[in-house]
Amino acid sequence: MRLSDATVVIRPRNTWEAMDLGVLLSQRHRGLLMSSWAIVTLPIFALLTLLLWDSPSLVVMIFWWLKPAFDRLPLFILSKTLFGETPTLKEALRQWPRLLKPQLVASLTWRRLSLSRSFLMPVVQLEGLSGTARQQRLHVLLQRNAGAAQWLTIIGSFLESALWIGLMVLFYLLLPQQVELDWNWQTLIDAANQDWLWLAHLINAFYALILVVWEPIYVACGFSLYLNRRTVLEAWDIELVFRRMRQRLSSAAVVLLLIVIAGMPSAQSVWATEPVISPDTPRLLDQPLTSQASRDSIKAILDQPPFKNRESVTRYRFGEDKPDAKTKDDGTTPQWLKALTRLLDDSRFGALASLIEVVLWGIVLAGIALLIWRYRDWLQAFVSRRPVRRSKVERAVPKQLFGLDVHHETLPADVAAAAETLWQTNPREALGLLYRALLSRLLHDYKLPLKDADTEGQVLARIDQLQQPALLAFSRTLTGHWQNMAYGHRLPPAPLQQELCDGWRALFNPGASR
Repeated sequence: MRLSDATVVIRPRNTWEAMDLGVLLSQRHRGLLMSSWAIVTLPIFALLTLLLWDSPSLVVMIFWWLKPAFDRLPLFILSKTLFGETPTLKEALRQWPRLLKPQLVASLTWRRLSLSRSFLMPVVQLEGLSGTARQQRLHVLLQRNAGAAQWLTIIGSFLESALWIGLMVLFYLLLPQQVELDWNWQTLIDAANQDWLWLAHLINAFYALILVVWEPIYVACGFSLYLNRRTVLEAWDIELVFRRMRQRLSSAAVVLLLIVIAGMPSAQSVWATEPVISPDTPRLLDQPLTSQASRDSIKAILDQPPFKNRESVTRYRFGEDKPDAKTKDDGTTPQWLKALTRLLDDSRFGALASLIEVVLWGIVLAGIALLIWRYRDWLQAFVSRRPVRRSKVERAVPKQLFGLDVHHETLPADVAAAAETLWQTNPREALGLLYRALLSRLLHDYKLPLKDADTEGQVLARIDQLQQPALLAFSRTLTGHWQNMAYGHRLPPAPLQQELCDGWRALFNPGASR
């Protein structure tokens, strides 16, 4: 690794700036990162889907659990491109089986749920450390940037879920309107599970596509945090400055050396004039600085900053204990209590405790919000300053729906007869007459709270609440033919035209004759 070949500026950064550097690195090489990730992960996802077709949840769970194995390929690519050795797609894919060998079982078992996974992964893959050496290295690295790495994982999981849900919503919005009308919650619940497995696997495929875009960014951010920590620990920026100085001075070093040698007196004259000084010389023995005084002076210097930094540590204690009394172990303290004390002093336990605290506070806030939503009517009645309305204000009936005039005064007395007359000359107007007459009846006779912004599907849902099967069946048939004519310019066949008129008479004008 040659720091002078780095493609980014090596300098200490704060944690958020370091993660921003990771985002820029992933954007610079997004083609290679995304294509390599897709080639490796999507076939595995397809194989899991075929093998576990009856268990879509298990498929996405296994695929999510294997992410540490997939993350090693983007890390390899980023480590090479950082120092100007960008591999080709073929070279990167050829190296992936070799990258899986070191500590794969540990990465997929007890280390899988580590919140600092992206920050600590380079220790195993790039430094090749294991055992005690790895633990010591992690202890040094986690003294700083550990919180940022954990927040990167937490925020990244929320962002990953948000992108997944957004892609599902986009898929739903792109469905044709007629297909959307045929889907309702009752149909989804009543349908057999086998009939909707394809939809569950399609949702899983959305998650696999989201990871193609997001996971290389997550790995790059953790890698940039790792680089920033090593820059601070090993002073990479200072080393680069000295290397540049050496390069600038290398050309003039020989000339300067010759000038210095030429200006020096001869070695023989120097040794001839310089007296020989031995440890027993009286001048050295009579020096006021003794060995004990020098040791005391060195000890006093080492007891001061920056060699020794005193800090105050706050701990919990019992009320009867004195604050400045030193705890003494008289040999009667149980071993389990000593182990528990060491565990509480561990920095990793503190990070876990902070995470548990955040989760508990989130549960409390969610419970409070749920209670407020559950008893919102009670709170509005007893807490709100606005007076409670004793009677509902009669809502104004709209005069137009879907651009159709639904006022009852604009309709003929016998709608079915007028529609039969119009079928011969203007079938579009005849079907529109039946549909707007239906809307008018729903507004004035059945008092349905229809609004200008309601869709055809919402109108059918409100008709379903009336619990009148004949009206619901006629409304669905008429709405389907109305949509086919309005959006597809397809008229119903002649037999159905007469059936629509007869259905209208049976519902709204049973005494009329044809």
